[in-house]
Amino acid sequence: MTLRKIAGPGALLSLAMPGLALAEETVPTLNAGDTAWMLTATALVLFMTIPGLALFYGGMVRSKNVLSVMMQCFAITGLMSILWMVYGYSLAFDTTGMEKGVLNLNSFIGGLSKAFLAGVTPESLTAAFPEAVFVTFQMTFAIITPALIVGAFAERMKFSAMLIFMAVWFTLVYAPIAHMVWSGDGALMWDWGVLDFAGGTVVHINAGIAGLVACLVLGKRKGYPTTPMAPHNLGYTLIGAAMLWIGWFGFNAGSAAAANGTAGMAMLVTQIATAAAALGWMFAEWIGHGKPSALGIASGVVAGLVAITPAAGTVGPMGALVIGLVSGVVCYFCATSLKRKLGYDDSLDAFGVHGVGGIVGAILTGVFAAPALGGFGEVQDIGMQVWVQAKGVIFTVVYTAIVTFVILKVIDVVMGLRVNEEEESVGLDLAQHNERGYNL
Repeated sequence: MTLRKIAGPGALLSLAMPGLALAEETVPTLNAGDTAWMLTATALVLFMTIPGLALFYGGMVRSKNVLSVMMQCFAITGLMSILWMVYGYSLAFDTTGMEKGVLNLNSFIGGLSKAFLAGVTPESLTAAFPEAVFVTFQMTFAIITPALIVGAFAERMKFSAMLIFMAVWFTLVYAPIAHMVWSGDGALMWDWGVLDFAGGTVVHINAGIAGLVACLVLGKRKGYPTTPMAPHNLGYTLIGAAMLWIGWFGFNAGSAAAANGTAGMAMLVTQIATAAAALGWMFAEWIGHGKPSALGIASGVVAGLVAITPAAGTVGPMGALVIGLVSGVVCYFCATSLKRKLGYDDSLDAFGVHGVGGIVGAILTGVFAAPALGGFGEVQDIGMQVWVQAKGVIFTVVYTAIVTFVILKVIDVVMGLRVNEEEESVGLDLAQHNERGYNL
C-alpha cells in the first residue's frame, strides 16, 4: 500500500482513522513482523530520552546541576505521556473535518474525538500493527521534543515553571506542528508537500527554536561567559550520545512503520550521516582549535542524527554522506563561533545542534530526495521541493518563536521563570530538589 511515498509516521493514521485519502482501498490486517519491529522501535525512542538524553545533558552541566537536568528529563517523560493520552494524540492526529486542498481550522489542529484514547482497543490497527503501538510510538516523539529544549535553559529555570511551560508548549506548539506536518490530506504542511520523514521539522527545528527563545528570555547564567562552566562529566555525555545513536534507529527506521526495505535504508543512511557528521565536526574542531575533543565528537554525532531525520526515508547513501558532513561542519560553527559572536547563552547547544541541524537536514532533503541524485522520493523538480522545504522551515520557525515567547512571558509574569541568584549559585540540585548528585 502506498500513501504519499515515504511520507512519515503520520501518514499511517489514514488506516486507523477516517478522513485521510488512501491510494487504494485495503482492509488492514495484523502483521506480526511489523508489530514486533514497531514495539522494538518504540522502546528505542523512549531509550533516547531516558536514559540517553538525561545522561547526554547531565554530563555537560556543572556537578551542582546534574540531578536537576536528569530530573527534568524524567518529569517531562511522565508529564508528556499523560498529556498525550488525555488530548495530545487527538490534537495531533484526529483527522475530522480534513479534506485535501481545503484550508480550515482542522488544517492546523486536530479535534478531540480521540481524547482519552477513545476508540483505541486491542483490535484497532494502524497499518499492519496495533493502533496502541502507534499511539505509544508517537508518544515517545512527544516526550523527547520538549526534553530537548531543556538543554537551552539548563542551570537556571525553576522546576515548577519548567513543568508549566512544557505542558502549555506541548499543547500550543508541538501538537499543532505535528498535526500540520503528519496528519495527512488537508493538513497545512502536508498539503504543501513538505517532506519530514521522522521529525526534522516537528521535533528538532521546533525544539531548537523554542530553546533559543527560552535562553534569550531567561537571560544568561550568572557569570556567563567569563566564569568557567566546563562539563562536569564528559563520560556521561559520551555514554548518552552512544545511547542516542543507537536509539535513533528506532526514531528513523521505526518511522517506516513496517519491517521493510524503507526501514532498512533508513537505518543505513542514519548510520552513514551520523558517522560523517561526527568526523566533520571532529576535523573542523581539530583544524580550528588544534585538538579534537570528546565533547565535539559527541555533539557531531547528534548533529548528524538530527540532520538525517527528515531525510531518512527518501535519501540514498551518497545523499546521507553529504547531509552528514554539511551538518557536522555547520553545527560546529553555529555552536561555537556564532554563539560566541552573538552572545546568547544556549547552555548545551539545543539550538546550535537541533535547531540548525534540523534546518540543514530539512532543506537538503529537498535536494537529495530526488531520484536524479540517488534518492527514493518523488521529487522531480529539486528547486521547487527546496522551496517547499524552506517554506515549511520558515513557517515552523516563525510560529514556534512567537508562541514560545508569549508562553514564557506570561509564565514569567504569573510565577517567574528563573531561580534567584543564591539558588543559582548553590545549584539547582540542592535549591530545587534538596539533593546532591555527589555526596563526597
